[in-house]
Amino acid sequence: MRTLRMFGAAVTAAAALLGPAAPGALAAPAAPAARTDSPSTPAAPGSGTEAGPTEAGTTFRTAAAFRPGQEATAQAATGDYLYWAFPADTGERPTVRAVVTPPAASLRHGPATWRIDVYDGLRRRQPCMYGTQARTVERDAAQVRLACVLRPVRGAADPWANDPLPGSYFVRLTVTSLPDEDLGQPFTARLGVDVRDEGGAHAADGPPAVPLVPGATTADVAEAETSAGRTPAVEAAAPEDGWASTWWSDRWLWTAAGGVLAALAGVGGYALTRGSGRPARIPPGA
Repeated sequence: MRTLRMFGAAVTAAAALLGPAAPGALAAPAAPAARTDSPSTPAAPGSGTEAGPTEAGTTFRTAAAFRPGQEATAQAATGDYLYWAFPADTGERPTVRAVVTPPAASLRHGPATWRIDVYDGLRRRQPCMYGTQARTVERDAAQVRLACVLRPVRGAADPWANDPLPGSYFVRLTVTSLPDEDLGQPFTARLGVDVRDEGGAHAADGPPAVPLVPGATTADVAEAETSAGRTPAVEAAAPEDGWASTWWSDRWLWTAAGGVLAALAGVGGYALTRGSGRPARIPPGA
């Protein structure tokens, strides 16, 4: 009975220790459960989002900046390259979605293939985990819906790796295949980004990476710009609540909880196997 009481006390202590830690660790993964769209079929931009820029850039240097939750729009000619830029921080998994309204069916001469590509702050093309980033539509199609779910952004990576790092991300939209007669026809594009917080599930060891944003310079130059009253490029491109890149993640909570459970399991195992002590039938000194 004493052994059972000790084991029950160990289980109770483990539950008490995990009580405050588990909710904090599960808070980030549980929040996206309210989303009604799956990763492979993200929601399209709509009227429920905040208005963003109404023009797009034509190169990486002139990309129109917007933030997740905003809807960027643009009107251009078929064949143009359109560029936008948005920030993504450590632990976030961005979902880029676009809706293209091609020219009227009476002006088109055949099917067309539309495509979106996403690049990081170093202009490295980032692959999509899910989504349809290229789609061919027939001549009479009224809309083209594209989507790209990126990999979670990591706080650190090896120099040779192509892992996504915190900073600015560029989106390029263009048509890659269509009849030559359709070049120059007007079209309208709507673009939006949803961000899902993955928490510490994809956290990486190592020092936090400096956000990769256009125009970023050394720390000395950034300090000089701040002293002169100018906003450094890294701060100008930061999300609304600032960059959250840090060594901390909720993975530390799970690591601590695992260590406590291992210690309690060792105590419980010892209590179950050590027996009741010296048998009473053996005389002292034997």
